[in-house]
Amino acid sequence: MGNQLYDVAIVGGGPAGSTAAALLGRTGRRVVVFERDKFPRFHIGESLLPFSMKAFTRLGLHEKFKAAGFMEKFGGEMYGACGEEGVKFYFEDGFRSQTDRSYQVTRAEFDKVLLDHAAENGADVREETAVEKVDFSPDEVRLHVRGKTSGPAEVRAKYLIDASGRNSIVSAMFKLKKTYQHLQKISIFAHYAGVVREQGRDGTLTRMVRAIDRWFWVIPLTENRTSIGVVLDAATYKNAKLSPEEFLDQAIAEQPLLTRRVAAAERVTPVSVAADFSYRNSRIVGDRWMLAGDSAGFIDPVFSSGVFLAVLAGEQAADALHIVLDDPSKRRRLFAHYSRSINRAMDVYLRFVDAWYSKEFIEVFLHPQDRFQIPQAVNAVLGGNVGTSFAIRWRMSVFYFIVWLQKYVPLCPRRTLVPQNGNTAFIPEPAEAIS
Repeated sequence: MGNQLYDVAIVGGGPAGSTAAALLGRTGRRVVVFERDKFPRFHIGESLLPFSMKAFTRLGLHEKFKAAGFMEKFGGEMYGACGEEGVKFYFEDGFRSQTDRSYQVTRAEFDKVLLDHAAENGADVREETAVEKVDFSPDEVRLHVRGKTSGPAEVRAKYLIDASGRNSIVSAMFKLKKTYQHLQKISIFAHYAGVVREQGRDGTLTRMVRAIDRWFWVIPLTENRTSIGVVLDAATYKNAKLSPEEFLDQAIAEQPLLTRRVAAAERVTPVSVAADFSYRNSRIVGDRWMLAGDSAGFIDPVFSSGVFLAVLAGEQAADALHIVLDDPSKRRRLFAHYSRSINRAMDVYLRFVDAWYSKEFIEVFLHPQDRFQIPQAVNAVLGGNVGTSFAIRWRMSVFYFIVWLQKYVPLCPRRTLVPQNGNTAFIPEPAEAIS
């Protein structure tokens, strides 16, 4: 292994790394993937977006997803914690929608399907192998790796994709990480059996409940397993001085919209805690490297953008490198295009997330008015449409303006977002909404 010069070395076998490896491998490129863990391994991020469906089709994964038993997902629903009123949105109704579904997945199985698929498409996949150091020269990359059974080795490659997650080796080397101090959130979550669901396609929807200082997800994973989690400021969780189990039980018990669904349910996994500290890297490309997935940045667990952005980055990185390997003179232009594209996608979700954490977002969202197809544009972005379409961009600008104006003028009913024994609780200021 030490004497072979690979075309591309990939650090990390998650969705970004596996996507890039599969696409490059099937073109005949010499690709090696180093994954420090042994798959399957537990991971969070279980709800996928429909704008990844084209990539899954290109990769030839739908039959494998079906064989794995992944549930098809047709949309989502949002509620304010103060009442029974919610809004369902279906992907088929998104602005210029191209698909009506995506998937709900257990990430351990999903990530393994992707990594195995990369190996089947020609990538040299090496699990339980850690990358300890990377050296760059004008002509190549040298990786110092250590396998659990094979010991230390040096590997050479023309280019590197760092898809190793939030502890990106390249980001640490060049000190690129910049955190978003206003998004220092934490997630507490577990899987449950026996959660009550609706029938038909509504039983596949991701439910989001927005409370005054936190939000909850309810994600159906299989016929009898559901992921439930709460996201809030890390400081609030720390100040509660409760164990993860106590905190999650108490948080769910305070929400009538959840308690009725879990009344007869049983928790079937340990309670996990994930520090979803949001960050962005100041650069995501260099002369011989590209960052993809969480290595490039992580915005927030809301809206299920993590896997979508990872698959998007993996696909675009592979496409760029496939061309650059044949014509290095195109590297600067294609790397710059990749950087703009991925950063633009993260910008779209950062703005969406910033709006979500205002109370006005849910007040406007829960009072939709079908004017100018603004709800359809919001639906499209929820589904992963982060392109440059002017038709969506101007509609989203209007939506954000309405959310901002709602802070000062009650265009929609005010809501407390505080549970009141399951009864609707909002301040009735019935000015007509314009979104």
